[in-house]
Amino acid sequence: MTDSRTMMYPPLHRRLYSVWFRHMRVYTKNLLSNGFPPFLEPLIFLVGVGLGLGKYITEPMGGLKYIEFLGAGLLVTTAMFTAAFECSFGTFIRLEFEKVYDGMLAAPMTVNNLIVGEMLWAGTKGLFFSFAVLCILSAFKIITLPYGLLAPFVGFLTGVMFGALSLLVTSFVKTINHFNFYFTGFISPMFFFSGVVFPVESLPYFVRPLAELVPLTHSVRLVRAVCQNTYNSILLLDLLYIAAFIAAVGFFAVHRLRKRLVS
Repeated sequence: MTDSRTMMYPPLHRRLYSVWFRHMRVYTKNLLSNGFPPFLEPLIFLVGVGLGLGKYITEPMGGLKYIEFLGAGLLVTTAMFTAAFECSFGTFIRLEFEKVYDGMLAAPMTVNNLIVGEMLWAGTKGLFFSFAVLCILSAFKIITLPYGLLAPFVGFLTGVMFGALSLLVTSFVKTINHFNFYFTGFISPMFFFSGVVFPVESLPYFVRPLAELVPLTHSVRLVRAVCQNTYNSILLLDLLYIAAFIAAVGFFAVHRLRKRLVS
């Protein structure tokens, strides 16, 4: 027999959209301060690191000039950082300080809808931030269009992936200061050991399997293939890894946060 309350729920896509729309409205209230930094930050990084360090690195990396190699990696690292911040500090503040979720769950939606909506919003921010970096890279002819136009979609997958991971981390965190361990001990090191700054192949042999275990490596490989328009069978494994990571980590994030939200 069907639960009468379930029958009153709007369609699933409407429930997920309502979570996404709420976050979009809050984000765009301060559009200039929120939307301008994604275009400025990659420019500063490329000038400070890519152009400066690139003068001393003359050998190609993965068949690319160093500035091109680094720029392609930045397309997904920006998605990683924004999704990680959104679903860690952002989610914790909405959960513990602003009590936003209490009001949202009073609407006809489930905890599952709420958490999945959070992941989709993290993916959307990943897409937007990747697009912002792409605009800068294409303006300086570091990335060639139209191939690079697919990069923001890799940014979306990266955002969903790190959104799910950060929500799982948030389910364990008791105080906001604990996120320092997550960012300092995991997110920041991953930036340097996932093929963004230098190829994974240059790592010591015994370290390479560890690099393949972390999620950013697979996003970086995908986005470089997209920017170069060179595809091979290993990319299917990267896509499979991302899909399995989102499904598995997202499942545990929903399970743990459901307990926290209803307690």
